[in-house]
Amino acid sequence: MYAVLLALAAFASALGVQEPIIDSEGRVEYFNPNLNGGSMLDNVGGGLGEPLNVIISGTSSPSVLTDDGVLNFARAIGFSEECFDIHLGAPQTANLGDGKGWTNQLIEFRQDYGNDGIGTCLESLIGGNHFRVWRQNGTLANSGALFFAVSKEEPLTEEHDVIPNGYNIGRDLLVSAALGDTEFYSVKYRTRARNITGLLAPGDTGVNHNISTDGIVTLLTVTIL
Repeated sequence: MYAVLLALAAFASALGVQEPIIDSEGRVEYFNPNLNGGSMLDNVGGGLGEPLNVIISGTSSPSVLTDDGVLNFARAIGFSEECFDIHLGAPQTANLGDGKGWTNQLIEFRQDYGNDGIGTCLESLIGGNHFRVWRQNGTLANSGALFFAVSKEEPLTEEHDVIPNGYNIGRDLLVSAALGDTEFYSVKYRTRARNITGLLAPGDTGVNHNISTDGIVTLLTVTIL
């Protein structure tokens, strides 16, 4: 079966479709966004972007990868929707190399400080961790994987600029909160992580706020128990 999958991947590549990254069981985890015109930096304007530094694997439980599913998972790890669903500023775009081109973020989540109802209002005031979400599901790459741009930001008085080293810090805080067993609204999750290099270039070239990153992307596999 594994050999068949590799042969299909080679055929797809010849047609311009990306070759998938697969796990030990031959399941598709994600496709490399850097192919077919994609990027591991989103687009904030002015030729700059923020790193897509966390991926939820396409091998995760299918319901986790839906809009409602990622919302519930976000709440299980300490995030929720924006304060009263109010978003200031234009949405950022990303190109996951899946054939859809540059598309708007699906949703943005903010740290909820222990209250999924109004806690994100506090984050909007004092700052904290937050992340934007895109789904890889185009004609050239249909893994279903979710790509997060995670960063820790300053308070409103500092116009929510990213803190120094905020991309690495934000990623690590989110991963730490997600690892192991978590639960929200009677849904129990088990999450494991693997760090990936080679997808995202280390340094600050093209990175918003000229904040350097270590080049690590963390792949999370989330299973509903």
